[in-house]
Amino acid sequence: MALRAGVSTASISRALNKPDSVSADLRARIHSAITDLGYIPDAAARALSSRRSHTIGAIIPTVDNAMFARGIEALQSYLSLQGYLLLLSTSGYDPETEARLAQNMVSRGIDGLILRGDVHTDALRKLLATQRIPFINVGVYHPDKPYASVGTNNEAAAWRACRYLIELGHRRIGMVAAISAQNDRATARIAGVHRALAESGLSMPPQWFIEVPYRLDDAREAARQLLAAPDKPTAVVCGNDVIAYGVMMEAERHGLHVPQDLSVMGFDDLEWSRHLRPSLTTMHVPTDEIWTRAGQYLVKSLAGEPATLHYEVDVSLVVRDSTARTRAV
Repeated sequence: MALRAGVSTASISRALNKPDSVSADLRARIHSAITDLGYIPDAAARALSSRRSHTIGAIIPTVDNAMFARGIEALQSYLSLQGYLLLLSTSGYDPETEARLAQNMVSRGIDGLILRGDVHTDALRKLLATQRIPFINVGVYHPDKPYASVGTNNEAAAWRACRYLIELGHRRIGMVAAISAQNDRATARIAGVHRALAESGLSMPPQWFIEVPYRLDDAREAARQLLAAPDKPTAVVCGNDVIAYGVMMEAERHGLHVPQDLSVMGFDDLEWSRHLRPSLTTMHVPTDEIWTRAGQYLVKSLAGEPATLHYEVDVSLVVRDSTARTRAV
């Protein structure tokens, strides 16, 4: 193959193992030779010689969430360009399941691991420490911790979302949140909403606060509970955009107009949020950047290069049509 590409065997090795270390022209010539010859690198042999499998593991709560799907796609695209394979599993928001999956991945020789949030069992933390597996928590920003994280300050972002509704004159604000058990991101968002209310001398009646899974049906059921009573909020903060979609659908079913009768605030800024009628006001989270930076941290760490231990991505308020000034007196 070296003869076919007109390069040295050392150049081929660098191109296969560290693509960024050779020029784009050289990579193209080597790729052409590989294609012509039908060559497939022996992953097992490469792992033995380098003591690396060039495989990164990622454990996420579920694939039934557009944000996770988008993030994993960005991560896989980046890792592929770096010559790494992504091994993916789902935990169902169960730390014990996550720990078992991680042990399985480590036994298969992964080089690094990406985890969602920072709710992990002691057994998993011990495994990563004893096996010296580089890992990073995504979706959270914890600069006070000794291990890597990349994500948003969820508490501050939710505070901003609720604060915006207060600035529009809303005083009767409810929340349909994601289930907070074993979910530190949901817990932080709930705390941010309560802080914004407390700072303005407001509170949320217990019946205006409901936790649901990230599913439309559950969000609609929660909205039914909120809207069926005579005493209703004028605005609702939602744990993510999917929940917000369900609340908006159910509001329409009850004969309410969004935002005239009910303002709805989302979180994440999914693709559909700007196409809805009315379009959804939400907090934009740069999902692609979060997951790509997680991959960059591991690739750099494995290469012995300096890598930023903690990185906070900016979250921004996107004002659209689902929120308006309150008509309540």
